[in-house]
Amino acid sequence: MSLGPLEIILIVAVIALIFGARKLPELGKGLGQGIKEYKKEVRDPAVTDVEARPLDPVTPEVPRTADGRPAPTVTERDHRA
Repeated sequence: MSLGPLEIILIVAVIALIFGARKLPELGKGLGQGIKEYKKEVRDPAVTDVEARPLDPVTPEVPRTADGRPAPTVTERDHRA
């Protein structure tokens, strides 16, 4: 399936109606830059010399009751009933 000149003109006209004529150059520029960066990354993937290190574990904060004891979880409440 190929697009003829009439279909291309129709697509451009619809895009111009949706985004407005003033935004078209900005959209084209952004699209061109995105394609250029994508092609650059595909050709020359970035190689880093930084060693991988484990992430610091995050301990979730335990909810507490008014008297300072850990609040029961939903499953604990369900099993007590």
